Amino acid sequence: MMIDSFALYAGAAAVGGGAMAMLSRRQRRRGAVIAASGAMAMVAALAWPAAERRVTTKSSQLDAIMPSWQFDEHHTIHVDAPPQRVFDAIRNVTADEIALFRTLTAIRRAGRAGRESIINAPAGEPILAVATRSGFRSLADDPPREMVVGTRIAPGTLAVMNFLVTPDDHGGSNVSTETRVDAKTPRGRRAFAVYWRMIHPGSDIIRRMWLRAIKKRAESVL
Repeated sequence: MMIDSFALYAGAAAVGGGAMAMLSRRQRRRGAVIAASGAMAMVAALAWPAAERRVTTKSSQLDAIMPSWQFDEHHTIHVDAPPQRVFDAIRNVTADEIALFRTLTAIRRAGRAGRESIINAPAGEPILAVATRSGFRSLADDPPREMVVGTRIAPGTLAVMNFLVTPDDHGGSNVSTETRVDAKTPRGRRAFAVYWRMIHPGSDIIRRMWLRAIKKRAESVL
């Protein structure tokens, strides 16, 4: 669910629309109301408290590594390929195979080139290999079932991401990826909440396209 992000961007749109309306003398009062309402929606979206989630039964490496967290996203896809082939695709898929990856990561880093990282990946290299040599660590590697990588975003704020492969009993696989972020302090939660609510829509698209790239690579191998 991205209600908080939708509220943030809807509020921003209302502020912009209200400001434009205020340029007209006839619409000035109405525009001011719209802009003020939008600003209030943005403040509410950014200040909304992040609830803590916790697993009750550990069923994956991810659950063991991060059993409690405040921010997350989860996506799944079916792949017509056996688990080992899917796991190989997860390891080898590149940034160039992920639709919109370059565009969305360029927006996130405000167009700056910067150093090599998961959001500034060189062409032709497996994206997870780039990640684990530029800030992420491999936390679990259990082929052909699950891999988990993680990084420290800020002091006391950790992020982990997994890929989990489950056979479907028909020769194919169900693949999921989940990202969790645990901010240990109230200040850390507030700071990350602002960042998360801004980037969550783009992150959601990247994860979905990432799974599609894995599916395409795995299914194209003969």
